[in-house]
Amino acid sequence: MVSEEQPRSTRGNASRPDLLPVLLLVSVFVIATCGLIYELIAGTLASYLLGDSVTQFSTIIGTYLFAMGIGSWLSKYLDGALLKWFIRIEILVGLVGGWSAPLLFVLFEYVQSFRVVLYALVGLTGVLVGLEIPLLMRILEGRYAFKDLVSRVFTFDYIGALLASLIFPLVLVPQLGLVRTSLFFGLLNLAVAAVVLYRFQETRPYRRSFTLTMIVASGLMLVGFVGADRIMTYTESLAFQDKVIYSKTTQYQRIVLTRNAREWRLFLNGNLQFSSADEYRYHEALIHPAMQQNPSARRVLVLGGGDGLAVRELLKYPQLDAIRLVDLDPGMTQLFQQNEMLLALNQRSLLSPKVEVLNADAFLFVRQDTSRYDLIVVDFPDPANYSIGKLYSTAFYSELDKLLSANGVVVVQSTSPYVARRSFWCIAHTLGAVGFRTLPYHAYVPSFGEWGYVLAARNRPLSPVHRAVRLPAGLRYINVRTLADLTHFPTDMAEIPTDINRLNNQALVRYFDDDWGPYSH
Repeated sequence: MVSEEQPRSTRGNASRPDLLPVLLLVSVFVIATCGLIYELIAGTLASYLLGDSVTQFSTIIGTYLFAMGIGSWLSKYLDGALLKWFIRIEILVGLVGGWSAPLLFVLFEYVQSFRVVLYALVGLTGVLVGLEIPLLMRILEGRYAFKDLVSRVFTFDYIGALLASLIFPLVLVPQLGLVRTSLFFGLLNLAVAAVVLYRFQETRPYRRSFTLTMIVASGLMLVGFVGADRIMTYTESLAFQDKVIYSKTTQYQRIVLTRNAREWRLFLNGNLQFSSADEYRYHEALIHPAMQQNPSARRVLVLGGGDGLAVRELLKYPQLDAIRLVDLDPGMTQLFQQNEMLLALNQRSLLSPKVEVLNADAFLFVRQDTSRYDLIVVDFPDPANYSIGKLYSTAFYSELDKLLSANGVVVVQSTSPYVARRSFWCIAHTLGAVGFRTLPYHAYVPSFGEWGYVLAARNRPLSPVHRAVRLPAGLRYINVRTLADLTHFPTDMAEIPTDINRLNNQALVRYFDDDWGPYSH
């Protein structure tokens, strides 16, 4: 069968002899960019909603590439008017890929088997994207020698993929967010279909029907783009019991603040970080036992803790000369440096002249820093994925050891010893594996339940109550009695054997997933 759009007839009917190959090669660049963006959106959204970013990205990429392979195989069955098929596919890719993010955010709270919906949508998008390049190569067949055709098409394809990989984390997510990014690239797919539809004479017989379809599709995209904030507000109203008063997608995470008559709550990627009603328990337990181990401390390094609440507790010790806080996300530290409600909560701690705020990757920072600290406070999120799990590894703790002064102390927030017993003791054992003497302890925080910490020092033993306790005035939870009680573990939280968390095994992430899995969505 001879296609009605074989090169000879197309060349004669095009408005310019070389218009078709030029426009379609540009289309390769656009659709390659769009295709990778949809893949990145699905992986990012899955990591936000389901956790464990490495697993989510790995399975999403694998599913997407497999589906593209199916699409490429199916392309051989598309015969006849190839430009017509191409326009149809671009419209479908635009609709399915463009609406993927808003649909998944909404369905997450409604659908029990969310992963089935997620991978079905990823698979459908991949099949449609997989149809595009083989179809374009067939349209361009005869315009170039085969080796030139392959090299040009795949050059444009790979350049588009490079562009997508660069602008997605640096520009699109922080500036547009996932929902608007998804819809914007859906509009680009529709734009490609529109250009092909109106630049070639062969498409005149079916322009009217496609024009109506594209107007409706573009209208839906624009409505979604303009109403993206409302879509996210609606989905977050389903996800959070209380009123959402602030939400922002940064380059690194989704930050949400909720409020009710009693408290404010901070969520990162859907996980509760603190409640204003009882955060003082968590932060007093994190800071004051450590400060009692080294009362002469002058320089402190805080890793994580971009809310400034740990720094607030540190500033209750006037003898401290300098506090350096290293947090990855500037969106987090800026929020807690500018919002008046949050400034009241952290008592403007991040604006203190004693405090230096750096936005950097802590794993890289500790390998490059040459300072010495009397106390290092490790206040990272729980090790729910491999990118965070590396911050609880022997490699990371070995670097912390190099930054400690002679009598320096480290304190690490270490998840729940009750819910995540293996995870908690894995952290303690990992610190011990690099030569630290450790003192595990726990505190009850109503919003979280029993919560664990580990004190560590290299050159001296640690005791539950330092011989010269000098607690600041006005503490609401920690006192001399509670300092002693914190180190007592009942039988159901007592020490158990675990593997050591190393970069090449990430045992802690596996423990954490097993321990907290029954409590996840």
